[in-house]
Order: sequence, then C-alpha cells, then structure tokens
Amino acid sequence: MGRDPALFERFYEAHFDTVLRYVTRRCTDPYTAADLTADVFVAAIEAAHTYRPERGAPIAWLYGIAANVVAGHRRRTARESLMSRRVGGRRLLDDADIAAFEARIDAERAAREVLARMAELPDRLRAVLELVAVDGLTVEAAAQALGIRAATARVRLHRARKQVRDNPSPVLALESRP
Repeated sequence: MGRDPALFERFYEAHFDTVLRYVTRRCTDPYTAADLTADVFVAAIEAAHTYRPERGAPIAWLYGIAANVVAGHRRRTARESLMSRRVGGRRLLDDADIAAFEARIDAERAAREVLARMAELPDRLRAVLELVAVDGLTVEAAAQALGIRAATARVRLHRARKQVRDNPSPVLALESRP
C-alpha cells in the first residue's frame, strides 16, 4: 500500500469517513479534526510496512494509529495550555468559546450523565469502552487497536461498563445542587 498510490487511494476512500468520525468525536475543533485525520493517513503511509493482515482488519490497525495521533495531540495541547497559563497568567477561553461550549452541553443533555461517568474512568478502561460502544468495533478489533489481548479488552470493557452503570457522577451531583 505504501508504494502503490492507486491502492492507497482506495484504502483512503474506504476508511476516510470512519477515521474522520473517530477523530471528530475526540476533539472539538473541526479544523483540528481534519488535520489530525490527515496525520493519521500520513502515519499509515509511513507505517504501511508494519501492517500484518493476519493480525486483523485494516480498520483496527488504522484505529490504533488514530488513537496514537489523537493522544499525541492531547499531550501537545495540554503542554501548550500549561505553558500559556504560566506565561500569560490568564484564561485561554474567551466569551465566544464559553458560549459555544455551553450550547454544546445543552445540545447533549440526554447523554450527559453517561459521558460524565465515562470521563471519570481510567484511560485504559475508557479507551476500550469508546472503541466498542461509541466507534462500533468488536472487542477483538478494539484489543488490536490498543495493542492488548482480546481477553484483557473484555475484562476492561466489563469493568468500564460496570463503573459507568454503578457509580453516580460527583460532577453531576455538584451541578444539581441549588
């Protein structure tokens, strides 16, 4: 795939929408989502020699790359935010940003409690739950994307679902107080 432009074009067209949806669910800015999606496919070209069809579907391999690209973006953003706060000593959000976030929160009210509970999960549990419940991967494909065994993914998925189901969110409890 890495050396055959026609083959990569078919691969890109077959998986672009899926990767874009995955990335869009994990970042708020559409321009950043587009950039990260492009980064995923650039990384796929560079890592094409590492893909082994016998280890699973190409989309699972691509989800693994996407997860790494998004995680790298989050780390960079967190570092940049920390440095800006240290240097500038002020908030990074302006009134328009805050209004946009409030509108988005209002639009997603029905899913708010589940999302808050998911956000409280440890990263290793949340990653499996997102890939299976949100992105629609099988447990085996999620395990491959995360670089873990399927049995480990099943255990993490069970624990994540149990925690989301059984633990009320302290964030929501604080918001509901008068």
